[in-house]
Amino acid sequence: MQKHLTRAAALLCLLASTAAHCADRIALDGGGWLSLDKHALQLTDAAGKELARLPMRARQLDLRTTNGSGIAVVLDAATQHALPIRVDIKRGELTRLAPLPQQSFGVEGLCLFRDRQGLDFLFIAAKDGQAEQWLMHGATPQLVRKLSMPLDAGQCKVDDARHILYANEEGIGTWAYEANSEAIPARRLLKAGTRLPAGPVASPAVVVEPRAQTAPMARLGDVADDPAIWVHPRDATRSRVLGTNKKQGLMVYDLQGKQQQFLDVGRLNNVDLRQGVTMDGESMDLAVASQRDDNSVVLFGVDADGKMAELTRFATGFPEVYGICLFQPRSGGLDVIVNDKGGAFRQFRIAKGSGGWSSTLAREFKVDSQPEGCVADDRNERLFIGEEKRGVWTLAARADQPAARKMVLAVGRDLHADVEGMAIYEGAQGAYLIVSSQGDSSYVVLDAAAPYKVRGRFKVGFNLAEGIDGTSDTDGLDVTSKNLGGPYAQGMLVIQDGYKRMPDGPQNFKYVSWEDVARALNL
Repeated sequence: MQKHLTRAAALLCLLASTAAHCADRIALDGGGWLSLDKHALQLTDAAGKELARLPMRARQLDLRTTNGSGIAVVLDAATQHALPIRVDIKRGELTRLAPLPQQSFGVEGLCLFRDRQGLDFLFIAAKDGQAEQWLMHGATPQLVRKLSMPLDAGQCKVDDARHILYANEEGIGTWAYEANSEAIPARRLLKAGTRLPAGPVASPAVVVEPRAQTAPMARLGDVADDPAIWVHPRDATRSRVLGTNKKQGLMVYDLQGKQQQFLDVGRLNNVDLRQGVTMDGESMDLAVASQRDDNSVVLFGVDADGKMAELTRFATGFPEVYGICLFQPRSGGLDVIVNDKGGAFRQFRIAKGSGGWSSTLAREFKVDSQPEGCVADDRNERLFIGEEKRGVWTLAARADQPAARKMVLAVGRDLHADVEGMAIYEGAQGAYLIVSSQGDSSYVVLDAAAPYKVRGRFKVGFNLAEGIDGTSDTDGLDVTSKNLGGPYAQGMLVIQDGYKRMPDGPQNFKYVSWEDVARALNL
């Protein structure tokens, strides 16, 4: 007897049995069915009339459609290839597409996933636990990532709304995985009697596409962390992006993402910069970074062409230095704010005289748990700091003011721990604070002035035309409102990508047009 399965019913079938073939007949929107038996794939209308038939020996049917057309996939019994099929319900057509390339393993299970960007992906799994995720757009499917799934994962299904991949492990039960390739990899075991998620799904963040990406880091693992943007004083298209390499030093890229410079200065965590700082009667562009080998602040100079050079280092007195940011008071000078993992902050005044560079401790304050990201709003002399598990605080940025702080945005509905990178977009109509919500790989935009209204959330998805993946598990970010030309006429946002996909590779940074963000959030 054929099974008449909706998407929800297919998930329940998967949870109930590891042996049944849970999706050999799928109901179509508006009536009709796509059915798979031992001899053919069949498309029928609501009255049961056959519209199209493809002779085949296959199993494990899955389908995604929109407005009467879409993609189906089956596992070809003869070749063990995943076979995609174009389904056109309105025309009553089934068309074989090119099979996926030959796998290095025998395919046992497969299922489709449609993400929040509307892109279709295929999961394929082997008997020994090997698995891959493929992007099913364009003439040729693209490998997005490799992953591990249960042994003998003969069945899998995806809940698109909650981006959960379900896969059975015989004798153990059903595992629930994060299906989104850009999300933090995670899984949990659904024990007997586990109920499927119910109730409304949280409203999704809007999706914007990156316009460019930097060259990948030279090292694998958790390497890239925090960016900063330097704007060329005469030709903004020749601006530079600085990026910390937590294993080696400081990277410098152009606006096309090509590496222009590497400074081998040790394990840097965060970086920040200011331009046009007056020091000893001279206007200078300066950058600072937190150095975790000697727990110091490294001070860099930037010349008129964007070339970086180390100037000096300052001791912080911390046993484990972590985050860093700069503050340029309206009265002049430059302060560097640095923190450690214990929650302590120290604010130093940087100066230059006939005797060289100096740093003076001007203020200390503390939060209750681990911080990292911070950013100063120079125009309003406000400091924003992130306490990773609790939220975003604000306080006076001037060192001669009390360090009494106020919670701006707590971890909760819009912000998911860890709270990471922060930056301020200084627009003509006001300033926005952008915060990396690392727990769900999204970014929150809120007013940088009281009452700190949240303007929306966004994610960075795939740019298929340029072959660029999205961003996830972001540590640091930076933004500028300066006109950098081309797609960045309203400014640019640079975001660290924790998981490089399409294909898997070393971490890098993605470039996002602020115009795209503003349009998506109606700013």
